[in-house]
Amino acid sequence: MGMNDLPEWLPAWCVDHLGSEPVDVLFQAQQISTVFGLRLADGTDVVVKARADEGRAVSCVAAQARLAERGLPCARPLTPVVRVDSLAVHAEEYRPGGEVLRGDSPDVAVRYAEVFAALMAGLSDVTVAPPLPNPRWLRWDHTDPGLWPAIDFLDERDQSAVPAYVVDIASRIRARLLAARLPCVLGHGDYEAQNLRWHVSEVWVVHDWDSLAWQPEAALVGAASGAFANAGPPALAPISSSEAFMESYQDIRGRSFTAVEQEVAWAASLWTVSHNARWEVLHGTAPLSCDALQDQAAERLRRANA
Repeated sequence: MGMNDLPEWLPAWCVDHLGSEPVDVLFQAQQISTVFGLRLADGTDVVVKARADEGRAVSCVAAQARLAERGLPCARPLTPVVRVDSLAVHAEEYRPGGEVLRGDSPDVAVRYAEVFAALMAGLSDVTVAPPLPNPRWLRWDHTDPGLWPAIDFLDERDQSAVPAYVVDIASRIRARLLAARLPCVLGHGDYEAQNLRWHVSEVWVVHDWDSLAWQPEAALVGAASGAFANAGPPALAPISSSEAFMESYQDIRGRSFTAVEQEVAWAASLWTVSHNARWEVLHGTAPLSCDALQDQAAERLRRANA
């Protein structure tokens, strides 16, 4: 992608909000947000993020700023969220470098749990409006009709293709999560290996604060315990590694989960992979999450009392 491919609004936005125009494109990526790495005329490298404005962005960026102020490993926002037509746009510092920490063993799980615990501790007294609606893969608390949250580009596909066992697991898990009625807290909602970079044994940066979530602590921990190893197409960590993640998190935070919280954590570890299994089937991609459900769901459901 070159300068001529930038959206028309972006150069002027940089001048207005960063004081300098872009002269080079370092990278461009698109998932839920469109992310531009830019070099400005004054020599500064920045990242500009734009996403459809669901009303979440202001809270996500405010919480990210608080963590950065405290020295936690995330990019420092350089602007507040600015509305551009239907987009929510902000800029943050560019933090390149670092490596993905790969693996899904219990030892690797503990390293990821240590970072997650530090982030959750840092967020514990951050006060922002809840970033709702939650990311779609953590949105079991939706009020849409049916089992799944409304997602147009998935809902328009043939739902009869989704295996009955995926629907059954998701139904049982959602019922267990909704029945718990635990208080919600802020937490990183897409805690996967692909969103972290490390310098040897030290975490360098945690990306994707657009995915901040507002769910019970135990549910956020459980979801992270299942997803932490994802560095490509999502699957599910081994049960022993999820267990190590949860135990390490509780040890670091100095508080053991109640019996209900333990069940909620195991339940949440299955909701995200159920969402991903539905995605795989409807898109015709490799059935990594479907296979993981068949291998692990029975034991995780037992631990979730679902």
